[in-house]
Amino acid sequence: MQSKRYLLLVFCLATTLSLTAQTAEEINRDANAALAAYDTPGFAVGVIKDGKVVLSAGFGTRTDGKKETVDGATLFAIASNSKAFISTSITKLHLEGKLDLDAPVQTYLPYFQLYDPYVSSHTTVRDLLCHRVGLGTFSGDAIWYKSEKSAEEIIRQIKYLPQAYEWRAGYGYTNLMFITAGEVIRSVTGQSWAEYVRSNFFAPLGMGRSQTSVKPLVGMDNVATPHVTHRGNQPLEMAPWEASGAAGGIISSTDDMLKWLNAQLQEGTVAGKEIFPEKVLDQTFKVHNSSAGKLTFSAIGLGWFIYEREGKAVVTHGGGYDGMYSRVIMIPELELGIVVLSNSMTGLSSALGSRIRDLALGVDNADWLTDATAREEKGRASWQEKFVAPQASHVAGTSPTLAEAAMIGTYADPLFGKFEVVKNTAGKLELQFANSPRLNATLSHWHYDTWKLEWNEPHAWFDFGTVQFLTDNRQQVSELRFDVPNDDIFFEELEGVKE
Repeated sequence: MQSKRYLLLVFCLATTLSLTAQTAEEINRDANAALAAYDTPGFAVGVIKDGKVVLSAGFGTRTDGKKETVDGATLFAIASNSKAFISTSITKLHLEGKLDLDAPVQTYLPYFQLYDPYVSSHTTVRDLLCHRVGLGTFSGDAIWYKSEKSAEEIIRQIKYLPQAYEWRAGYGYTNLMFITAGEVIRSVTGQSWAEYVRSNFFAPLGMGRSQTSVKPLVGMDNVATPHVTHRGNQPLEMAPWEASGAAGGIISSTDDMLKWLNAQLQEGTVAGKEIFPEKVLDQTFKVHNSSAGKLTFSAIGLGWFIYEREGKAVVTHGGGYDGMYSRVIMIPELELGIVVLSNSMTGLSSALGSRIRDLALGVDNADWLTDATAREEKGRASWQEKFVAPQASHVAGTSPTLAEAAMIGTYADPLFGKFEVVKNTAGKLELQFANSPRLNATLSHWHYDTWKLEWNEPHAWFDFGTVQFLTDNRQQVSELRFDVPNDDIFFEELEGVKE
């Protein structure tokens, strides 16, 4: 099989390790231990080996506090594990002669622009899929998050993002480039990325419950509820990632995802039916960007991350959605696939997935769960630390120097669009985000001319935040400046100038 031979050549590693037989009972034991150790309502685990399903089962509950059994058919958002569907689609189209991976993106999307004209005209479709275009990790996510804009409208704003590192000479994880890749699919097929994935992968693989939008979930049963872990497992509605779906919009189950992983492990042909050409994996599993590597081998393929463990190539990706995390792990040489889908924002999916991976490789760390939960506690402490300085800086007893009338008005940011400061029906100031009304927030005075953002609805990625009204030399309100501590949606990239 060509792609497995390719991976062996890439790593040049011995293959003397034997696979330790994994049973459903062993995985169940570890899964139940993880359920008890983590603050998570529930999750599902799927394992496939040599084309046969070892396990596809649920643990815990779909909604915290309710008796709603999770099973292999329970639907979860897989978030960025959607990216492999996009990279496989693009590479399949490339091998069919319908697009060229090494053609400039502007060949298919003439409006595509980055921070520099040369970079804009020379960035290729391949570049979109391996995080090497020069944008910082998660930069620009504020453009699409909970936005009602179309994918094209989002892409047209990318040119305003700053360069973070030299083009093709670094790494910055970017959702925006996969949104762009989704529109490349539309350009060459006449289908949206979602239509293409459903007809080319979901249907032939029998992934009957998988969805490319949250909209159909309203009429479906056995759907997990997202939860914000750091707020006592606060349940959330499924967030609509419509325009940004190519970066992370698929909803699936372990039953269905094992069919997808089997297609990857069987190099595109399942039960004699070609789902995609074998040579797709020569591209998607190939190292395209080694900038993520540190002390051990770790690199980026197309829509996948690749690293070495115990002399074997491991192909993986994670997913982070509002209230749900997921992890996919494959060891192609062993024809082993693992998927963990959770309805919490914890490291459980990665920890349990890695545990199953290690047992398959003959590595049995008795302290795996203790180590994993220690990392979890450290991560939560780091999250809480983000709020210490902003909240400690609060100066009590101050009054705003600006009249409300001076603050009311329209503010424009080339990256995001427009904001409106209005007086709402309750007589309070409200900041409204044009095209992203689910980000709207009531303003309460914090100190001086800084106001606290009281979000109109809860958000998974951020809590506390403020906005400051700046003035020019004539003491006229000139712009807005945000401070919303979090790890992903960078409001500090937005600077609304008053019109």
